[in-house]
Amino acid sequence: MYSKKATMKYTNSYWGNAKARHSVEKVKEKIESADAIVIGAGAGLSTSAGFTYSGKRFENNFPDFIEKYGFKDMYSAGFYPYKSLEEHWAYWSRYIFINRYQNAPKSVYNDLYKLVRDKDYFVLTTNVDHCFQKAGFDKHRLFYTQGDYGLWQCSKPCHNKTYNNETIIRKMVAEQENMRIPSELIPYCPICGAPMSMNLRADNTFVEDSGWHMAAERYQNFIYQHRELKILYLELGVGGNTPGIIKYPFWQMTYNNPSAAYVCINLSEAYIPAEIKEQSICINDDIGDILKQLAVNIS
Repeated sequence: MYSKKATMKYTNSYWGNAKARHSVEKVKEKIESADAIVIGAGAGLSTSAGFTYSGKRFENNFPDFIEKYGFKDMYSAGFYPYKSLEEHWAYWSRYIFINRYQNAPKSVYNDLYKLVRDKDYFVLTTNVDHCFQKAGFDKHRLFYTQGDYGLWQCSKPCHNKTYNNETIIRKMVAEQENMRIPSELIPYCPICGAPMSMNLRADNTFVEDSGWHMAAERYQNFIYQHRELKILYLELGVGGNTPGIIKYPFWQMTYNNPSAAYVCINLSEAYIPAEIKEQSICINDDIGDILKQLAVNIS
């Protein structure tokens, strides 16, 4: 249905362009008038909230790993084949702690919640940092498609169940020395004894537990129940790595419903197909800045 030739990309800055400023007001009107809102959130939303994976935040939290291995960013360092589970979990416990159990430095998620809290909303996200719930979003209106930093699973996996990791992660962070955790803190599967791994969709071992399936069903029900209403598909920070999860379905559902609207806010990656141009608004700027403007006068 969509081709690169049919795609329109928006490159004007919000702050320096009157048309873009007008677009922000139009987005606010769309939010206020919508019967329902579906938020599609990607990594760019958390980046705007301050959850950056390189630069000072990475350097301040992993100076020893950087010195030893020459790592350039937090994400790629997570794939390094550490020689021991003690070192593996020393790295990953810090990684999980700062990205799951610490609050985001900026109020981006809180500003978003302020915008939609009184609306009929649902969130579909590829993010795994739990920021939505920490900002007050109803957990029954969230579908984390790619997992959760706060969950472990069997690495094989021998069964489809996940396990909360907060208590052990905090112990790992507190008790590690010389880039190693105590051996007794290494997590093993309670069923087969294999090492535990993160519940993140990195390969075909990803566990879709009962909670995942219930969230998926709630999302599909929400989409079905609102399919012909005045629905707003609000895409925030979704890149091109996994467009089939959020971006393409949002385009298709907008195309199939003349009453629907599609809004894309993304720094340097805001674009739409020509087929839904008349139903769409794109703003190419920092998501946090735009949400703060949208939240003005909302108590």
